[in-house]
Amino acid sequence: MKVWSSKELPADWFKRQKADEKAAQALQDSVRAIIAQVRKDGDGALLELALKFDKATLTPQTLRVSAKEIKEAYQKVSPKQIAALQFMKARVETFQRRLLTQTDITTQIDGITVQTILRPLESVGCYIPGGQAAYPSTVAMTVVPAKVAGVPRVVVCSPSDSEGKVNSLVLVAADICGVDEVYKVGGAQAIAALAYGTDTIAPVRKIVGPGSKYVTEAKVQVSMDVAIDMPAGPSEVLILADESADARLIAYDMASQAEHGTDSVAGLITTSDKLAKQVQETVGKIALEANRGDKIQGSLANYGFIVTCKTMEEAVALTNQFAAEHLEVMTADAKELVAKLTAGLILVGSYSPVPLSDYVSGTNHVLPTGAFAKSFSGLSVFDFMRRVSIVECSKAGLEKAAESIRVLTDAENLPNHYKAIAVRLTK
Repeated sequence: MKVWSSKELPADWFKRQKADEKAAQALQDSVRAIIAQVRKDGDGALLELALKFDKATLTPQTLRVSAKEIKEAYQKVSPKQIAALQFMKARVETFQRRLLTQTDITTQIDGITVQTILRPLESVGCYIPGGQAAYPSTVAMTVVPAKVAGVPRVVVCSPSDSEGKVNSLVLVAADICGVDEVYKVGGAQAIAALAYGTDTIAPVRKIVGPGSKYVTEAKVQVSMDVAIDMPAGPSEVLILADESADARLIAYDMASQAEHGTDSVAGLITTSDKLAKQVQETVGKIALEANRGDKIQGSLANYGFIVTCKTMEEAVALTNQFAAEHLEVMTADAKELVAKLTAGLILVGSYSPVPLSDYVSGTNHVLPTGAFAKSFSGLSVFDFMRRVSIVECSKAGLEKAAESIRVLTDAENLPNHYKAIAVRLTK
């Protein structure tokens, strides 16, 4: 794991991965070819790619998960798992519904009434990663806000195993959260199918959810034709701490993030040299002894770091430059610092680790990564809605505004704009 003092930081310290133009071009070309194949051959391409990438033999009839398969999935999970999924769904739903209570806006100014209302999108596609691990929590994080928004058609795509089965927990979560359609399609081909449709899968208005670099690249490429939530790369946590923090807690939090995979990012910025040394020693021991220790060690070696700063002001500036997906704040004045910080999600204090927000805080774990927190927000019910403004003006209100409109239409050389006003005032 890299350890720097703020004085010796390299100029590109905050970059998650070194640019490899050749590899990036190869990724773009590969994804572009997959999208073109799906657009041309539809279901046939999905079946061919499922066999190639997932080793699964599917047919057009088995691309969609059946009610029977969902029923069978319930027999393969425990009652405790079902209860936990229901608990998570309820937490997310409660938080999202409360967000909607803050959106009724009506204003009246000099005879003009303006109301802003929200309307749900007609359809959304939620990508749920598969492969080495199952992510039923991502089902709740993507589907529940869409359902709260009132989206009438919510589709899930997730890769199958070699036997043509989607993970049972993912299917149970999809059923609990009210998904309308589930398809056994993964990777860039899933994004292409959701964007452009096939004989079996009708296209959607928006695509959300995290995924591999192929999924992310596919989302970027189709974003000219269909809306997406945000660019999302490997998961990351940054911890801002002072001498009051517990090194053991920080070490476990960094390890928990690193177990996502060897491209995950776990970092610490601190004003305490002593804490930095303790965290470095402790997380190293955890990585050697932990399950999934190979992934933790790989992640920390590739993208783990500790930065020590002389002042908290300097630490805050570096924290905001990094703009992490998850930011944990473990300082004596954490609540006061929050207003100065930029991140996808900010977790305050020793009892607010990332896994809390990943599952049951009610907030969403689909968050901007790679410094996109500077311009994007985490997924919410608002991402599944369109804002519509409704304007109603009285004659008196139009009369009061008419002169300003005339001046502005003259300035922009749009005389007929003002005539549309004037004709109403001569009635």
